[in-house]
Amino acid sequence: MAETRVQNIVGRTNSDRIILALTILAALVLLIPIMWVVGLSFKLNNDLKIDPNSVFRLPYTLKNYIDVISSSSVFRWLLNSLIVSIGSTICILILSSLAGYGFARLNFPYKNIIFIIVLFGLAVPEQAVIVARHQIFSFLKLHNSYPGLILPGLSASFGVFLMTQYFKAIPKEIDEAAMLDNASRFRIFWKVLLPLTIPAQATLGIFTFLGAFNDYWWPLISATKKEMYTITTGIASMQMNFAQTEGLGFLMAQAVFAGLPTLLVYLFFQKYIVTAVSGSAVR
Repeated sequence: MAETRVQNIVGRTNSDRIILALTILAALVLLIPIMWVVGLSFKLNNDLKIDPNSVFRLPYTLKNYIDVISSSSVFRWLLNSLIVSIGSTICILILSSLAGYGFARLNFPYKNIIFIIVLFGLAVPEQAVIVARHQIFSFLKLHNSYPGLILPGLSASFGVFLMTQYFKAIPKEIDEAAMLDNASRFRIFWKVLLPLTIPAQATLGIFTFLGAFNDYWWPLISATKKEMYTITTGIASMQMNFAQTEGLGFLMAQAVFAGLPTLLVYLFFQKYIVTAVSGSAVR
């Protein structure tokens, strides 16, 4: 018995080591493009023209980052992305929480049919409605504006579904106890139930922020003025128009600078991201 246990422990240890080694190898493979971008950002364009393979050899320079800070439009584009991302996140959290509470706790005519219609939004790709959306926003003169960049993302079927399922998982006895204390529906929602959904809201907020910050398709169509570019469309325009004159190093420095907000969001909220990916946020 003792020998069998020892063999099982040794076998499990070896399996864990193999899995760990494969995980580290996969992480290194994924890090190679990031390391390449960072390496390019510290090189002068003239050096890269002479020797494209000099990315990881001296000399290095901070000139590209100085140029980004002093002369680039990246700060305006970054501000636009932050406004759109934060605005979308706040609005989606509010709307999804209210809708989720309504579908999970209230009874109203055709509730199930309406919920199914909402879920149909998960099956409709954005490209299928892009022409109609563009015409509507053109008619309303919302292109090249923050509302024009934020409003299309508020039809968040996933957020409504997530919050509905989370509210359903909360025992209804909590509502009944609050009603015995003469609490109104809104007070039950705001004071009692909403604080219990913080894990789900954090998960939804993180995914919404990252999705809006990295969105390229709709900002490319709606924002045609340079001052209204988001960071994704702005860097893409630099790549298409100025990569040869400004240099790949300058372009990669912009990419590194633009990726910092996403990195900070992950570092501060990695616990919720891991919880969301593991599927344990909704119980």
